[in-house]
Amino acid sequence: MKRAAKLLIGALVVLPAGYAAYHFRDDIKSLKLPFALPFMQAAEAEQGPAGMPPPRPPVAVKVAAAKAEDVPIYLTGIGTIQASNTVNVQSRVDGEIVQILFQEGQDVKQGDILAVIDPRPFQAQFDQQIAVRQKDQALLDGAQIDMERYDALIKTAAISRQIVDQQHALVEQYKAQIRNDDAQIEYARTQLGFTNIRAPIGGRLGIRLVDQGNYVRAVSPTTIVTVTQLQPISVIYTLAAVAVGQTRLSLGQAEAPVVALTADNSTELDKGTITLVDNQVDQASGTIKLKASFPNKALKLWPGNFANGRITVDTRKNAITAPAIAVRHGPRGDFVWVAKADDTAAFRPVTVGQIFDGRALIDKGLAKGERVVTDGYYRLENGARITIEGQTPTAKAQSTTQPRSESRVD
Repeated sequence: MKRAAKLLIGALVVLPAGYAAYHFRDDIKSLKLPFALPFMQAAEAEQGPAGMPPPRPPVAVKVAAAKAEDVPIYLTGIGTIQASNTVNVQSRVDGEIVQILFQEGQDVKQGDILAVIDPRPFQAQFDQQIAVRQKDQALLDGAQIDMERYDALIKTAAISRQIVDQQHALVEQYKAQIRNDDAQIEYARTQLGFTNIRAPIGGRLGIRLVDQGNYVRAVSPTTIVTVTQLQPISVIYTLAAVAVGQTRLSLGQAEAPVVALTADNSTELDKGTITLVDNQVDQASGTIKLKASFPNKALKLWPGNFANGRITVDTRKNAITAPAIAVRHGPRGDFVWVAKADDTAAFRPVTVGQIFDGRALIDKGLAKGERVVTDGYYRLENGARITIEGQTPTAKAQSTTQPRSESRVD
């Protein structure tokens, strides 16, 4: 207990003395008091030569050089996937569905039979028209024979001209009836063909909406199933009209490469082409629609879903790029830390055009070959000494003493 008290009293005496010796070292030094000499030496060692504060240790960083390369310019946006064609399959004749020949979700080709309407009434009508034509054909054949006879008799004046003319008119009447019969037969054949309900396009079937045994009517059509064409498939993108107007795209038919991406832009779904720029701008939102076509061979694009799009509208030659991780964001905008030749860091404002695939397109602020800090920038401030990993610092940088600088930007 007594030992602790002595230590406490000693500390209370030594600490104020040391504080006074540091702050009044010039006066004490002139007095050359022996008891203050240790404190003065410690203060001078801490202060360094010429009264300057001690230099901070260099910051270990990683750097990468800015490059000049050809950079594609992109427009990005979200789009709605639409089937190239969607058809509601309906009956074109009245009757009972006697067969359903498809499975839900099945892929079909154009012309495949999907369902069958009871064909018996239509077959009977077709047969009836065939019989009518045969009857009229027999009448025509008889009239033509009589006409040939009358033509022979008129040469000998054995028959009047009126009878001959009437027979010629009768033959023409029967010929017209034959043509009408042919049309009726074709109509009956067509109606009979409609009893086989076929896929109007190739695609994938949806859910069956009418079951076998139901009676359907042409005057009030009921959708039996929906056929959706998935290959190719379309995506409608909505982009700012101002951004589109600054590219080479124009209203009407167009051609520009586009990549469909997932919502987080991490997975590529398909590659396609912009085929159309809409002919008007939405005044309420200032946007315009672009239509893209994709082959969709892997069937990753589904109608009604959403997909991000990256449209290549131009290519900038010899553009300056830097690693995207080197670009920092501060209250005054984007900036980078540049590693100078004397192994110090310099704050540099930059203008970023776009960031893609880990690279930032620098419109202004950097030159080819300049080194930017990609790691270790959290401890940097303007003029701070740095050591680049994998590189030996120069002798000048090792011997240079840097004063304390302005506060950190990042």
